Amino acid sequence: MSKARTLHVVPVVSSCPSTPSAVDRLVSFVTERRRQPLSKDFEEFERDLHARVMEVERETLAEELAKADIDEDVVVIEGLTCRRVLRCAQTYQTAAGPVKVERTLYKDRTDPQAISMVPLDARVGVIAGRWTPLAAKQATWVVSQMTPQSAEELFARVGNMTPSKSSLDRLPKAVGDRWESDREAFEETLREALEVPEGTVTVAVSLDGVLAPMKDTDPVATRSRAAEQGKLSKGPAGYREVGCATLSFCDAKGEMLSAIRMARMPEAHKATLKRSLLAELMVVLKHRPDLRIAKVADGAKDNWTYLHDEVPEGPEVVDFYHAAEHLNGALAVAYGDGTTQTQRRFNDLRHVLRHEVRGVERVIGALVRLRGKHPSSKRIATELGYFRNNRARMRYAELVKQGIPIGSGVVEAACKTLVTQRLKCSGMRWGLEGGQAILTVRGWTQSDRFDAAWAMLAATYKMHVTAFDNVIDIQRPPHRKTSG
Repeated sequence: MSKARTLHVVPVVSSCPSTPSAVDRLVSFVTERRRQPLSKDFEEFERDLHARVMEVERETLAEELAKADIDEDVVVIEGLTCRRVLRCAQTYQTAAGPVKVERTLYKDRTDPQAISMVPLDARVGVIAGRWTPLAAKQATWVVSQMTPQSAEELFARVGNMTPSKSSLDRLPKAVGDRWESDREAFEETLREALEVPEGTVTVAVSLDGVLAPMKDTDPVATRSRAAEQGKLSKGPAGYREVGCATLSFCDAKGEMLSAIRMARMPEAHKATLKRSLLAELMVVLKHRPDLRIAKVADGAKDNWTYLHDEVPEGPEVVDFYHAAEHLNGALAVAYGDGTTQTQRRFNDLRHVLRHEVRGVERVIGALVRLRGKHPSSKRIATELGYFRNNRARMRYAELVKQGIPIGSGVVEAACKTLVTQRLKCSGMRWGLEGGQAILTVRGWTQSDRFDAAWAMLAATYKMHVTAFDNVIDIQRPPHRKTSG
């Protein structure tokens, strides 16, 4: 029969009693410095002081981690009974640097394939086997903003923890796997906590994509598959489209107050991204059914099929700046790229498109006349078709008067800041899991959700642990001591 008990664990101090503690050494250092004149090299003094403070942090953290260790015959971790198998040291990465702690490993003896479990890790919430919660949080955020190599150098210069490039590369992947395993539930919790900014009148829904370099991509096979499907494979070989989406909260004048930004690694028709975007919108409308919906994107057919068919009714707007680019492209064919005549004609028609109530009709008329003068130009005919197909989404003067945003700059910026700035550095190639881990964290950061998302994720690493004493294993004969 076993008896559960309350743990009162006293950490074992490995250093000799005569060895001064880090606190003692810091006090001696500060006391001595107070007797001395101003340091000749203040940078050296500042660095030395910081290093000693970090020693105190590491020593204190080691003692606190030791309190979480359990060294008994049997423990129950989240309802699973496990038996003691080994006691050994582990070096943990803390926010103050590496800390070495003795801890006990346990295993479910009824399962030959069971992995060892560590009560210390479970009680503290150690992440990826060696990172303390704060250290993992800091490192994950930093490596989402820069390469592991740059992050390694940053931490070394700051002088706190000193993770290696390889460990910084592995951490976001481990965190990303944990998030993806229960992503829908996590995202639902984040959505329910969303507060619509005061003064919001319109919520703008936008969708776009940007090409990113991929690992294990066979350019020839990719282009062959596209040809078989009757599609044109665009972009450089080895690149695939990363989807970006935004939900922008705009005031009565159409000015953005805040936004939710998200991105997903390449997937057919951006399926997961579209589901997440629609779910975000529906939660917003549940809390604020009075909000007006605006659908803003460039002219990509797949984006508009989704926005028109699946997103609740609201004005549809082709991004004005994309429309202007298409207009300039047609004019450049007729008058020459970059010429004064092209620029003058473009400025006139751009103003008409933006400010006149039926401006798009006048632009279409101008392109019809232009095509008549250049009947062999496929580019002019294509751009004319673009304006004709999207004329109902180009009522810019009317839309601006209603306070509806006419630009998809928010999602364009998301393509740049979420994806391009991190995933398209020189020499990079990405797998789906590694890239998504980075995009997920960057999306949290740019949506003011990092702390909330991290709190949910970190909580999944903590588990309830109960220790038992006076345990008798009835499956084994009693151990008999032999006399010498």
